[in-house]
Amino acid sequence: MTELRPLWTGSEIAAATGGVLHGDFTANGVTFDSREVIGGELFVALTGETTDGHRFLDSARSRGAAGLLVSAPTDGPHVLVADTMLALRALAAAARDRSAAVRIGVTGSVGKTGTKEALKLALERFVTGRVHASVKSYNNHTGVPLSLARMPADSRYGVFEMGMNHAGELTDLAALVQPDIAVITWVASAHREFFAREADIAHAKAEVFSGLKPGGTAIWPLDNVHRDILRPAAQAAGRAISFGFDPAADVHAEKFVLHPDCSCVTARIGTERLTYRVGMAGRHWVSNSLAVLAAVQAAGGDLALAGLALAELSDLPGRGKRLRVLAGQNGSGGQAIVIDESYNANPASMAASLAVLGEIKPAGRRLAVLGDMRELGTGSAQFHADLAEHVKAAGIEAIILVGNEMKALALALGRALEVRHVADAAAALQTLDPMLGADDVVLIKGSNSLGLGGVVAALAAREQEAGR
Repeated sequence: MTELRPLWTGSEIAAATGGVLHGDFTANGVTFDSREVIGGELFVALTGETTDGHRFLDSARSRGAAGLLVSAPTDGPHVLVADTMLALRALAAAARDRSAAVRIGVTGSVGKTGTKEALKLALERFVTGRVHASVKSYNNHTGVPLSLARMPADSRYGVFEMGMNHAGELTDLAALVQPDIAVITWVASAHREFFAREADIAHAKAEVFSGLKPGGTAIWPLDNVHRDILRPAAQAAGRAISFGFDPAADVHAEKFVLHPDCSCVTARIGTERLTYRVGMAGRHWVSNSLAVLAAVQAAGGDLALAGLALAELSDLPGRGKRLRVLAGQNGSGGQAIVIDESYNANPASMAASLAVLGEIKPAGRRLAVLGDMRELGTGSAQFHADLAEHVKAAGIEAIILVGNEMKALALALGRALEVRHVADAAAALQTLDPMLGADDVVLIKGSNSLGLGGVVAALAAREQEAGR
C-alpha cells in the first residue's frame, strides 16, 4: 500500500516562507480559524485589524493542530516568520509552483460560488479524487491564498473562487493564482458602494484575466451589457471564449426548457453539441452551465461526464437548496417548500431567484422573505424599489421585507400584495411562522450579513420530521 504524502512538512513550510522551524511536524491541512482544527492541521496565526490569531494558539493546540505558523515565539512545533499573512501567501505560491494542476479562477457579480461547485463536480467525474477547490466562499485576500495553500501537490485540477469589492483586488489575486483558465460568470450591480458606475465593476472583474498564464484561456459572457469592456480584456489576455444565449457565442444554448426544479439544455460547445440537464432551476443556471462547459473543454475534460455532473448539481445551501418542512406555527400545518437563497443578494441575483419562484406552480401560495441588498451605495433605494416589477411578475401573494433598505420596496409595492416590513431576521421568522401553510413555497433571500440563514436553519430543523 502506498503511503499517503502529507500536505506539508514543517521543513517545507519553513523553506516556502523563509521561516525558522522549531520542532519538525507534518500537516494534512491548513487553516487560520482554530474552530476548523480537527487534528493534523497547520494553524496560521493571522494578525488583523480586529483580532490576532496568536490569541487562539492554545485552542488550536488543544484541538490537535500539528504545527503553528506564528510571528512570535511559542511552545510546541512551529515555524516562526516575520509576518504570517505574507508567509501564507508564500506558502500558497509554493503550492502553486510545486503542482502541475490546471488552475481555474472563477469570478463574477453573481454565480461564482455555484459555478465553482459545478466545475468541481464536472472535473471530479473525469479524475476522481484529484480535483481541489475553494471551500465555502473563501474568495478574498485571505481566503484565496488559504485555498491555494491547501492544494495537494498531485492535484490534476484546482478551482479557485475569486471575489472583490474594490478595484485592484482581482489583479492581486489573479497574480497569486496564475490561472490557466479564468471565468467571469456575469457583471451586475454589486458592491456599488465602492464603484461610481456599473462599468467600473466590469473593468474590475476583467482584472482576473491579467493573471492568466501565457497561452491561457479567458471565458466571458457575451450576453452581458458590458461586453465591449469584457471582450477586449479577454482577447488581450490570451485565448478568448465567449458563452451565452446569443448564437454568436462560442459556447451557446441552442435550446433550453426551464422547469420548476431543473433546466434542460442543448448547447453548442465549439464544434460539439451536448444535451444535458441542470439540477438547478432558472435561466441564470443555464448560463452558469455554459460557462462550466466552456471551462471543462478548455481544461481538457470530458463534456459528456460534465453533463452528467450538472444533472446531479443540487442542494447548494444558501444558493437554491430546497427543503420540505412542516408548515404552520410550530410545524402543525402540513408541508411547505423553502427555497434557500439566504447566502447573498444583489439586484441581478434577486431578479433571477424571483423568476425561479415564478416558474413554480404550488398548490398553495407563493411567499417570499427578502432582506436588504447591502453595499449598493447611493443608488440603494432605487435598486430596492426596482425589484417591485420582479415581485409582481413572480405572482407572489405575500411578502416579508427585512431591514431598513427594504423600505423602498415596501413603498414601491404599495397594496399590490400583502406586505409585511420587519427589522431583522428574528422578526422575519416570527412573522413567517404563522403565515406559512400547507403546499406553500417560500423564497428566502438577502445579503448574508442580515442573517436570514438563521430563518432557514429554524425551518430546516423541521425538515427531517417532514421527510423528503
